[in-house]
Amino acid sequence: MSVFVGAIDDLFADPNLTREAVWRAGGSGVPVTVRIVVRRPDRVSDFGATRLRSETTVVDIRVSDAPALASGDAFGIEGETYVVQGEPLRDAEHLIWTAEVIRA
Repeated sequence: MSVFVGAIDDLFADPNLTREAVWRAGGSGVPVTVRIVVRRPDRVSDFGATRLRSETTVVDIRVSDAPALASGDAFGIEGETYVVQGEPLRDAEHLIWTAEVIRA
């Protein structure tokens, strides 16, 4: 086990940084309990001479917990369902997926 894997495992085990969620492949697959990091950054987009600010929701999940994360997968987070929008991206070490999600 590399130092990075151990560090990621420690971070995702910390209840102050992560939340419990239920991941469903394809949106309706077998429910799998996972730990995720939820972020809600504002994004700024340019449209002609106008700048638009939009709220987003992004989740980070260990690749080992969801090896085939894909667009259309769903997360149950604190009673709400969120669907992965677009293709999730992995970090340089291929240990963490980052996915933008929208409320279903």
